[in-house]
Amino acid sequence: MTISLIALAILLLLVFARVPIAFAMAIVGGIGFGLLRGWGPAGAMVGNAVFETGLNYSLSVVPLFIFMGNVLAGSGIAQGLFSAADRVFGRMRGGLAMATVMSCGGFSAVCGSSLATAATMSKVTMPSMRRFGYSDSLATGAIAAGGTLGILIPPSVVLIIFGLLTEADIGKLFLAGIIPGILGIIGYLLAVMVAVRLKPDLAPEVKEVQPMTRRDAVSVAAVLGLFVFIMAGIYGGFFTPIEAAGMGAAMALLIAMATGGLTRGALWNALVDSATASAMIFAIIIGAEIFSNFVTFAGLPDSLSDIVGALGLSPWTVLLVIVLIYMVLGCFLESLSMILLTVPVFYPLVANLDFGLAVLQDPDAVLIWFAIIVVVVTEISLITPPIGMNVFVLRSVLPDIALGTIFRGVFVFWVADIIRLALIIALPVLSLYLTR
Repeated sequence: MTISLIALAILLLLVFARVPIAFAMAIVGGIGFGLLRGWGPAGAMVGNAVFETGLNYSLSVVPLFIFMGNVLAGSGIAQGLFSAADRVFGRMRGGLAMATVMSCGGFSAVCGSSLATAATMSKVTMPSMRRFGYSDSLATGAIAAGGTLGILIPPSVVLIIFGLLTEADIGKLFLAGIIPGILGIIGYLLAVMVAVRLKPDLAPEVKEVQPMTRRDAVSVAAVLGLFVFIMAGIYGGFFTPIEAAGMGAAMALLIAMATGGLTRGALWNALVDSATASAMIFAIIIGAEIFSNFVTFAGLPDSLSDIVGALGLSPWTVLLVIVLIYMVLGCFLESLSMILLTVPVFYPLVANLDFGLAVLQDPDAVLIWFAIIVVVVTEISLITPPIGMNVFVLRSVLPDIALGTIFRGVFVFWVADIIRLALIIALPVLSLYLTR
């Protein structure tokens, strides 16, 4: 237990010193394992982690889903989604901000990455909101918050990796994310309504709305069709969640070519961006695997369970403490890194708790519910100061907007997320209803 806590402290120090999280986890995990078992076994463990991760067939979903999102982004589908949403919400004050939220939700449903959604949609939506007189705070807040939906609405790369880490049913995790994802979109729309009602100067008067174009309708149909194709294929038994990534990527290519938006340059950029993002994710997974092996061998999960039992804390109190830990860590760590670092520690602890609810009597149900809670907390952390990864992505894309302006804009969406998190914790059926 002591060496595990020391290792965690050293890991956090390395992260604060701006050592890449993948290297930090690999260094601490490898050295810690060597101190406990010897350097020969430690070297073998590190080698196996690299080899097995690189050859893990299940992880092929990562580059394929990322490629699928990049192809749609490069083909102009994202622009069409935003334009279509504007036709629907443009009749309301703050309509462009609402359209941003909806288009972010739609794009993230086929992208699976919050950072990619925020970066892509900022280029698509920000010029329009500025042209019509929206405040920078509301505009960037809607983009940053809407981008967080990418790690919850299926197909989510984070949910896939969570399932691989815990051996949970990825199909059920996808289903479990649908209702909380819809609640997130509804909460963000209400947040915009409240914001513009309290401060009308955040958005201009209602503008004249143009009819939906054929291009807009094609974009919406493409995204909905691709989402239904993937989900129906999985739950209709036509292909597995792993195979769905390949099928989705192939279908995205066909859609992009059919709409005429896929140029050679766009395809090349999609391939390069996918390779870069996948290499980063695989490096983080390898580091997390090394650190997880060390933590497990050191007995940290069992020690935490013993401590909880000795303190006599109720399961709900333990869950609240875990949520608070995630919110604090999320201020400093990237979402995927945080999940890979903490799930091996917290999952065994939560799996052994009895929450006293009939809907949670099945251990698999507890795991799925916990996964959704973790992902929602991670979403919140993506827009929480002082780090807020989505905020910094926007800052890099929009360097003329101050960080303080963006953080002010996301506050109302942050409140909506806290309310959603409370509902998901208090009502597990919101996450589990579709998985039955």
